[in-house]
Amino acid sequence: MTGTQSKHGIIPWPPVIYVVAIALSVVLGMFYPLPWIGDIFGAILVGAGWVALFGVAALWVTAIRAMVRAKTTLNPNAEPDHLVTSGPFGITRNPMYLANTLLLIGVSFITGIAWFLLFAFLAAFATQKMAIEKEEKMLAAKFGKKYRDYAKRVRRWI
Repeated sequence: MTGTQSKHGIIPWPPVIYVVAIALSVVLGMFYPLPWIGDIFGAILVGAGWVALFGVAALWVTAIRAMVRAKTTLNPNAEPDHLVTSGPFGITRNPMYLANTLLLIGVSFITGIAWFLLFAFLAAFATQKMAIEKEEKMLAAKFGKKYRDYAKRVRRWI
């Protein structure tokens, strides 16, 4: 891969944010469990959770595959060599971050630990503020009109 040099940050915030969200969800779920609607909708939520996890796997695999085919970096802090707009990038500009968020939502539905659901949204917000907005500025500066047209056509999340 090329573009391994960090261009817009030292810490790869998205993975750190989601790992912290998972750790906090587990710890808080053990010591301060929140009420859950699983008694009423248990089987439906578990099924939806597994569908979400299947979506996570599909997003991760197809996004990585699209990035490898485009010969661009997988490092969230590195400047990409190419603008990837195919595969899941044609549906969402951030399929990897969306997959990470869906991971927490799916685990919440399967386990009944409401903290995962809360932290899914907090992690998505933090990722947008700490990573996505900076990435978008860098992509706009590097790819210009091509990126701006893509951003108008494809939503940031879903």
